[in-house]
Amino acid sequence: MTAEQCRVCGTGLEHVFVDLGMSPISNDFVAADKANAMEPFYPLRVYVCHECWLVQLPAVQSADSIFRDDYAYFSSMSKSWLAHAKSYVDMITERFGIGADRSVVEIASNDGYLLQYFVERGVPVLGVEPCGNVAQAARDIGVDTVAEFFGTEFATGLVAERAKPDLVVGNNVLAHVPDLRDFVGGLKVLLADGGVITMEFPHLARLIEFNQFDTIYHEHFSYFSLLAVQHVFSLHGLRIFDVEEIPTHGGSLRIFACHEDDNARPDSEAVAALLARERDAGLDSLDVYRAFEQQVQKTKRELLKFLISAKEAGKTVVGYGAPAKGNTLLNFCGVRSDLLDYTVDVAPIKQGTLLPGVRIPVHAPEKILETRPDYVLILPWNIKEEIMTNMSAIREWGGQFLVPVPEVRLLD
Repeated sequence: MTAEQCRVCGTGLEHVFVDLGMSPISNDFVAADKANAMEPFYPLRVYVCHECWLVQLPAVQSADSIFRDDYAYFSSMSKSWLAHAKSYVDMITERFGIGADRSVVEIASNDGYLLQYFVERGVPVLGVEPCGNVAQAARDIGVDTVAEFFGTEFATGLVAERAKPDLVVGNNVLAHVPDLRDFVGGLKVLLADGGVITMEFPHLARLIEFNQFDTIYHEHFSYFSLLAVQHVFSLHGLRIFDVEEIPTHGGSLRIFACHEDDNARPDSEAVAALLARERDAGLDSLDVYRAFEQQVQKTKRELLKFLISAKEAGKTVVGYGAPAKGNTLLNFCGVRSDLLDYTVDVAPIKQGTLLPGVRIPVHAPEKILETRPDYVLILPWNIKEEIMTNMSAIREWGGQFLVPVPEVRLLD
């Protein structure tokens, strides 16, 4: 039994979804000169609420201590993510007539990766991004951005200063919100009458089906089914009128929401159909959630077995990428530099550092071409095709790519 309560309905959290042990904050990369310094670890024990079915990680740190001015994630580093953002802008402007006479606000707008495509079309935009260094990167490319956390108080102040936006966008932000009710309440305050909200987030059903446990880390406070997100939106007078299943991050949902009394936007058949599929899959009962940890433990054993066998055979294994999900995986499995020599990342801010917890060194991608390893473990498996294309040269010496989820396997 735990004293923790559901962050949406206040129900006591009694049911463990998965326990990944103790882990450091996933994006707290260690400077090389701090290699011998102490590092805090926190529980990664995730619960499911048996009332609203929200899967959630109790907060061990405040959001402002995680999303600081030295935040290491820049969305524009991924070409495939930029292509996804541009495709979204093309779709949304056509579907809802978003032009120069409308306005767009993106919450957690990062480095302007998406809003830049609205700017190209002459659409007035505002990015809301709490990390100062990332917000400045957006301003540097001409995307108007404020470095603030979003919530009801911020939204109230914003609409007192400017017109309410016709489109509110939030990609992969819902999971990062410790106070969901305050955040969704802010969406209600911010949205113009007749306006549309779109939110994208990894789909809990895919996390379970494809064993994506490494997407669990301290920055992700919540993990959503459509059942759970519909509940929290309805509490604040917002109605999800359409939903799309999209391939990003191993399988995500894109929801379309409006004010609940907006009769111009009837519910699509897709909403009822997906809710029915989630219920059929057991996402409104505890059995599916209770079974998840067994497959997670199996993956841990398989990865360790592969790495140990490779080492004993005299093979070298390195990593590609230093994403938060990779840090969850490596810390949970206890993989350090005795099994994974190093990893590489395209982000200069990560190069020359050590991964949190496991202290594996991070280099530039060219390091792989210099050392010619036998295996490359792709840690950001959600963009594995992009990485395999960029690093195709490893095949020249017989190198192979490896992914850890949904199961440990070599890629052709």
